[in-house]
Amino acid sequence: MIPVSAVVQERVPEFGFRPMGEADLSAVMAVETLAYPFPWTEGVFRDCLRAGYRCLLALRQTEVIGYGVMSIAAGECHILNLCVHPDWQGRRLGRTLLLRLLALARGQHADTVFLEVRASNRPARRLYASEGFCEVGLRSGYYPAAKGREDAVILGRAI
Repeated sequence: MIPVSAVVQERVPEFGFRPMGEADLSAVMAVETLAYPFPWTEGVFRDCLRAGYRCLLALRQTEVIGYGVMSIAAGECHILNLCVHPDWQGRRLGRTLLLRLLALARGQHADTVFLEVRASNRPARRLYASEGFCEVGLRSGYYPAAKGREDAVILGRAI
């Protein structure tokens, strides 16, 4: 039998956070390809870094287990990618990473946040709804899918 304290410790592990750099891209790509059937390319991440987007890593000790990519301009931010390694999903890391990104955006004087999410991604949609995001639009055929294209739901909220 597993002691309750061990279960609690495993359920809410300590995470570290730091900015992403080019040296992290191979670890980021390993997570990206595990988490998504249609992953971003390394070049997309490299372009985000070069553009000065906020790219934040979530770490368990030194292992990359999640990340977020966000652009900030003109009082708005756009979360472009929020990803958690499949082995670490369901442990509040996505929520913690989201809240860290929102705090960074507030620190840069953004007052509104937007993002797109696959219409079929119910866990992510539940997370965003629980954090006050509302549907503000739809992008038809935005994402590649196994059978053609999938719609993106556009979500937004004040921060």
